[in-house]
Amino acid sequence: MHSSHTSGTSPVKHLARCGLMLLAFHGLLSSALAEQNSDREQSPGSPNASAEQDTSSTQLRSTTADQTANTLNSARNRRDSQIVIQRAPYVPNEFERYVQTQANRLSQLSPNNASSNNASPNNASGNSNGEQIRRLGADLLTDLPDGLGNQDPLPQVPDDYIVKPGDEIALTMWGSADANLRLPVDRSGQIAVPRVGTVAVAGTRQAELGNVISRRVSQVFRNFQLSANVSQLRSVRVFVTGFAQRPGSVSVSALSSILQAVMRAGGPGAAGSFRDITLRRGGKVVAKLDLYDLIVRGDRGGDQWVQPDDVIHIGPVGPQVGVIGSVNLPAVVELKSGETLVDAIAMVGGFNAVADRSRVAVERLADRAAGRVAQVSMLTAEGSRSALGAGDLVRVFSAISATLPQEKQNKRVRVEGEVARPGDYVLPPNSSLADAVQAAGGLTPDAYLYGTEFTRESVRQAQQQNFDRALRDLETDLAKGASSRRVATTEEVATLAAADTANARLVDRLRQVRPTGRVVLQLPPQATALPAMGLEDGDRLSIPAKSTSVGVFGSVFNSGSFIYANDKPISHYVDQAGGPTRGADPASMFLIRANGTVVSARQNGERTFEAQTVLPGDTVFVPEETNKTTFVQDAKDWTQILYQFGLGVAGIKSLGL
Repeated sequence: MHSSHTSGTSPVKHLARCGLMLLAFHGLLSSALAEQNSDREQSPGSPNASAEQDTSSTQLRSTTADQTANTLNSARNRRDSQIVIQRAPYVPNEFERYVQTQANRLSQLSPNNASSNNASPNNASGNSNGEQIRRLGADLLTDLPDGLGNQDPLPQVPDDYIVKPGDEIALTMWGSADANLRLPVDRSGQIAVPRVGTVAVAGTRQAELGNVISRRVSQVFRNFQLSANVSQLRSVRVFVTGFAQRPGSVSVSALSSILQAVMRAGGPGAAGSFRDITLRRGGKVVAKLDLYDLIVRGDRGGDQWVQPDDVIHIGPVGPQVGVIGSVNLPAVVELKSGETLVDAIAMVGGFNAVADRSRVAVERLADRAAGRVAQVSMLTAEGSRSALGAGDLVRVFSAISATLPQEKQNKRVRVEGEVARPGDYVLPPNSSLADAVQAAGGLTPDAYLYGTEFTRESVRQAQQQNFDRALRDLETDLAKGASSRRVATTEEVATLAAADTANARLVDRLRQVRPTGRVVLQLPPQATALPAMGLEDGDRLSIPAKSTSVGVFGSVFNSGSFIYANDKPISHYVDQAGGPTRGADPASMFLIRANGTVVSARQNGERTFEAQTVLPGDTVFVPEETNKTTFVQDAKDWTQILYQFGLGVAGIKSLGL
């Protein structure tokens, strides 16, 4: 029989096979003899020595097959936990882009946001404050960081969890036997404990798992304790269908819910509903999930656990409306049948702190072609319960964006300087400068009303606009002049280049100038009361003390401030400063009065100007002559002109004209 069995086998292979069989048998025999000798040494003559280990402990080790299985399971778990699905960027649908555009236009109408609106309606990059209009709930499901929805940590396993094949049990023993094992539940519902054997755990509750394993282990060991719990849940494969980002089959843990499976599939797509998600099992609908219950109210009652081969279907998106303006979370919301205007506003967090709660504007899709917008009163039950249709746009107005008329505004003003109580004051409408001084406790004896500095924000804004317009005109004139100039020599090229550089520096310095918004008060030098001028919100009134000096600055030998002398003319103070320098332009001198007015030499003539009487706090400015040339330059220019003229005359004579 042996020869017939090996007739087709080579002698070398036959000997190798026999050798392997002998080695395996020898290993098994050696293990059995070593175990028997160990038992005899521990308790000689005792038939139950293997179960009576009171003074020493046994280290339980998994067999090679168990170790291999545990290693493969651990590698698989690590591999699954490291899977990262790259999420596609969020793509708004057509209605979301429209709502974004309207939100940007609404921001442009607001005086506070008009300057910062850089949003692009084509890519829905956000409105003026960087906020992007999306579907309500899109941030929860479709805007997760890459892989966040694919690394589900092990949830807390409840005590009533039923162990089934595919789970993994963490078993820890101490005492007469030490063990720290991770044992998979095989298809027959059993785990294999080394030196103990198999233990049926399928169908056992988590709370009873330790008792079931302990009864089986006690048949082999005594004086031990153990702890057993589910360390790795089995995978459950469900199907996500309908309008999901990534429809198809997904694998989730046995304790996953509808929401977790939907998140694993990327959530509803642009055409998917957040409010029509059904769970089908065996061809029947067993649960319906409305994600707005979780998003708006934090209610997860409809989120049930999934089972193998369940089907989660995401229906098409329902009617959508946009809610923008002064609400806590501008968004596109999806409505169910029977939900009204007040429900839509509640879904976005309601009115914000500055909203006009009395009225809203509703732009209906049916009337959009005609450009009609309906204003709905929120103070009546009929208005707040108005029905909305697909594509409608709700605008909530701000109570602070529109400027009230001056006659209704309280005036917040600041009074500084020579008053009894400097500070900020809120005055009633139609208040005047005198009312502001009276509210501040009146003037002090040292008050110098002629030098009062009164600034107004609306004037500053107007000055800034006019200054910017004048600066743009200056740049245009300089550019036109540079493009139309003709040069004949390299010296002229260098001169023009230097002039262009100087003009550029001048423009840069002018850009840094900021108007103050000062309003000149036409007061006589000995004034004792301010003019009857009405106040505006944000006005600032600064009343200085009477100055004892006069300033002289500019192209003089010693710029500075000099002691005021009664009834002295401008020339007196210019002489104290050393007089004009050689490069000064006396014909362009000007005097800045303490009240803000200006008197110049070009208005009255140089001599008449220098005879003007200076008042305390005035400032004299002597400018530098800007278009200066030397005698050599003038002579060179005239020589060139005469030379060209002579050539022209000679040419005429040569022609006999």
